[in-house]
Amino acid sequence: MFDPIDSPIPPARMKRVFSLVLVTLVSLPVFAQSTWIRAGGVIDVESGTVLENQIIRIDDERIAEMGSDLCIPPGADVIDLGDSFVMPGLIEAHTHLALSTQERRDFGRFFITNMIETTGYRAIQGVTNARSLLEHGFTSIRDLGNSGNYGDLDLKHAIEHGWIPGPDMQTVGRIISPFGGQFQLQPEHPELVAPEYLVADTQDEITRAIRQNLHYGADLIKVVVDDFAYQYTEDDLRFAVESTKRAGTKVAMHVTTYEGAKNAIRAGAASLEHAWELDQEALDMMVEKGTFLVGTDFPSYYAGYFAGYDDALAQKLYDQRIDRLRRAYDAGVQIAFGADVTDQKDGFTRGSLTISFISSFKDAGISAADLLRIMTINGARLMDWQEDKGTVTVGKHADLIALSANPLDDPDALLDVHFVMKRGDVYKQGGRFVWEVPAVIEATE
Repeated sequence: MFDPIDSPIPPARMKRVFSLVLVTLVSLPVFAQSTWIRAGGVIDVESGTVLENQIIRIDDERIAEMGSDLCIPPGADVIDLGDSFVMPGLIEAHTHLALSTQERRDFGRFFITNMIETTGYRAIQGVTNARSLLEHGFTSIRDLGNSGNYGDLDLKHAIEHGWIPGPDMQTVGRIISPFGGQFQLQPEHPELVAPEYLVADTQDEITRAIRQNLHYGADLIKVVVDDFAYQYTEDDLRFAVESTKRAGTKVAMHVTTYEGAKNAIRAGAASLEHAWELDQEALDMMVEKGTFLVGTDFPSYYAGYFAGYDDALAQKLYDQRIDRLRRAYDAGVQIAFGADVTDQKDGFTRGSLTISFISSFKDAGISAADLLRIMTINGARLMDWQEDKGTVTVGKHADLIALSANPLDDPDALLDVHFVMKRGDVYKQGGRFVWEVPAVIEATE
C-alpha cells in the first residue's frame, strides 16, 4: 500500500496530486447502458412509408442511433420487436384527466362533479386515466382543465417525478371564462363556478387570471369564448393572446359558434377546441393564420351522449361534425387529435375510448398516413414539442409504440398497442403493463 509519509513527494504537493486525480475521476464521462430495439418496420410518419428491419439504439431517454446495418454488441439489452411495426408515441391534444363523470354526459352531471368531488379525489381518478392513456399508446397529452383546484398540475408533477405512470403533460390550470364558466348558476351561489373556472369579465381580470395560472405552473392558457349569449369580444381575446405571448406561451380557445370561432382566429388563438361551426371563410382564415383545429370529433356510437339519447338527433349531430372535419381537412387546416373524453362507458377505459375516436377520422375520409400525422407530428407542433417528439428520429425522445399490423394499411391497427416506451422507459411489453414503482423516487422540487 502506498504510504504518503514515505513518499519523496512533499505533502503539500501530494495533496494537490490527490486533488487532481479526484477531479479527473469525477470528470470522466459515465456511459449509461444502451437499450437496443430490433424493429421489423419503423413507420416514417412524415413520408408515410415503412423503414424495414431497423435497429434503434436508445441512450437514457433519447434515440441515439437508428439504421438497418447497426451491429448490436454482445450482451446488450435488446427488445425484440422484429415482428412488429414501431412508430412514435401518440399525442392526445384535448383531454381532462381529472374529470370522470359517472352517468350520462351532460352539464348537470359535470356541475355535480364540481360540487361533490374534491380535487384530491379527482386527482386520484386522474392517476387511473393517465395510466390508461399511456397503456393505449398516448405518450404525450394536453390536459385542458376541469381539474378542480389545479389537480392537473399535481398529476403532471407526480408523473414527472416518477410517482405514477402517465404521458408527458401540458396543463392549463383553471379555465378562464366570462361569468358562469360553463355552468348555469343560481343567484344564491355564484361562487360554485370555482374552482373549475377563473371568472374574468374585464381585461384587468383577464390579466390577473393569466398570471395566476402561470404563477402556479400552467404551461398554456385556455379560454372559454362563447358558451353563453354574451361572449368575449375579438379585442378581449387578442388582449389575452398578447398577454400570454409575452409570458412565452399560447392560448387554446373553446369555441362553439361561427362568431366565436372567427373572433378567436382573428385574435391569434393557437388552437380552436371543438369549433363545430366553421364555414369556408373561417377555414380559410385558419389556414392563413396557422390556427390548429382540435375538433374532439366523437364516434357515431358516442353521439347519443350529446343528443339526450335521441337516435335521430345523434345521427344529425354526427353527420354535421364529420362534414365539418372533412371540410377542414380538404381546406388544408392543421388538425391535431383530441377526444375530450370525460365519461365512463361500460366496456371501455379512458384509453380505449379515446383511441376509438379514430373511426370519426376514417368516416371523414382522412387518409391513414394523414391520420398518423394528425396523431403525432401535428400534436407535437401544436405543443411546440416538435424538437423532441412526433417522429422516430435520432435525437428525439424515445417515445415509441409497437403494433402487430401496419397502421398505414389500416389505422385500426392502433387499437391494439402491445408495446409502449416513453423517454426510454418501457411501460408495456408483450401486451402487459410492466411499469413498477422505482426503488428511489425523485423528490419533488
